[in-house]
Amino acid sequence: MISGPSGAGKTSICKALLERLPNSRWSVSVTTRPRRGDEVDGQAYHYIDDAEFERLRQSDQLLENAEYLGRKYGTPREPVERAIAEGATIILEIDVQGGAQVAQRLPESIRVFVLPPTMDTLKARLAGRKTESESLQQKRLAEADGEIAFAIRGGVYPYIITNDILEDSVQKVIEILESETVKS
Repeated sequence: MISGPSGAGKTSICKALLERLPNSRWSVSVTTRPRRGDEVDGQAYHYIDDAEFERLRQSDQLLENAEYLGRKYGTPREPVERAIAEGATIILEIDVQGGAQVAQRLPESIRVFVLPPTMDTLKARLAGRKTESESLQQKRLAEADGEIAFAIRGGVYPYIITNDILEDSVQKVIEILESETVKS
């Protein structure tokens, strides 16, 4: 499980892990947020409405769920459980609220929090996306402070890495996964 503030590089790390780790799978979350740019339903997310999200949540079909900046996000339970049963490495990219829920439900999960090198770097990365308004970028930056504080103090993330050079960060996560695999 990879968490971190928007713009920290979680998606880039996850994509690289999928390319480099044999028998790895991406966990496609559900969300009520609108698509960005050229996102395709079923790849980045399954885009659903509030009623469908609530149905999934109420019927315990979500491993975790959270609200972030007024939009709902969740991880469908069945694909994750199936991947685990098949011995696959399942990669979840989720926020800290969801991370806390996964830690509670799957304490054996490997949880990594990704920090940006600096808050200025984070701001530049968010602006560089060119997919969101300035006000939404500011909201994301404000949320980042709380997410970072939670990750450092909350006890949910045994591993915290700083994503300055992408390849180094990917290698650190692979080393964490290898180390944890040896323990189990």
